Amino acid sequence: MSKLRFGIVGSGMIAAVVANAIKKADSAEVVAVASRTPANAQTFAAEHNIGLVFDSWQQLISSDQVDAVYVATPTSAREEIAMAAAHAHKHILAEKPFASYESLQRITQAAKDNGVAFMDATHFAHHPRTQQIQQTQAEQIGESQAVRSTFFFPLMERDNIRFDTDKEPTGAVGDMAWYCMRAITEFLQPNMDLCHIGGSIVRDEETNAVIRGTGVMAFQDGKTSTFDFGYNAGVCLMDLDILAERGMFRMDDFVLDWNQGFAFNDPEHKVGYTQRSEMQTPAQFRFIEAPSERAQEVQMVNAFTLLSQNPASDQVQASMLISEQTQYLLDMYWNKVS
Repeated sequence: MSKLRFGIVGSGMIAAVVANAIKKADSAEVVAVASRTPANAQTFAAEHNIGLVFDSWQQLISSDQVDAVYVATPTSAREEIAMAAAHAHKHILAEKPFASYESLQRITQAAKDNGVAFMDATHFAHHPRTQQIQQTQAEQIGESQAVRSTFFFPLMERDNIRFDTDKEPTGAVGDMAWYCMRAITEFLQPNMDLCHIGGSIVRDEETNAVIRGTGVMAFQDGKTSTFDFGYNAGVCLMDLDILAERGMFRMDDFVLDWNQGFAFNDPEHKVGYTQRSEMQTPAQFRFIEAPSERAQEVQMVNAFTLLSQNPASDQVQASMLISEQTQYLLDMYWNKVS
């Protein structure tokens, strides 16, 4: 079977991460790149051994050498490019967040109308640990009742695009809280009818970009979630607690696993999660291993390739739905605190 041919729109750090993941995947290859700055596209192509360099994303999307487009642009430009890709009958792998829930709905509808696959680029959703928890949770600890998540990354360089409110208007909310929202959709799986939402954000005094936030959500089915996120804690935190009827699961690397996340590389670390119940003390906690033969971003690329082979499948519809649910929760929070 021929490999899925990717064109990448964007040449930043995350574009490089996914380009490397595509190269490691059995099912895909990078054949083209375009960037707002042609010189950056040329440099990116040389670093990743990419044969086609286009002067514009429009040219890349129009190329018959490209089957799928990975959209790694600032949030403000994402809808236009993703929509054009759908209308050009290219499968869409898109960075997140999106400009709004309505914007994402327009993208997914265009993908459906044009018979192409769509997936957002949330890496941890494709780690085998995520599927293992989903498949075993009911038996081991019961139905989830609450999710507590924390995602901090030390990043206070104001020349970073995350501090540009024109290109990334929601700042740390879109960048970091997206993962907290995704943890809700993946592990809490509420009915999505919110009965309460609260929280607050902190903005950088120089740029007005959001650099930290906290929040709480309560759903009509009784499930709840609390979350904290940001750039200014001076430490990397990726904590997740899943509280259920008969116990809890806990992990401290839910976004990027310590073993082979693109920001970390500890081959000695055993990836997994801790199970706790009743009145156990730390010596009684149970650690459950959940290894992955490949990095989660490589798993994501392979999963996307499978979706592209049958764009009308239930799996593609599920991929679109969970993206929409995640963005919906993000919008609800943003509308409350901004």
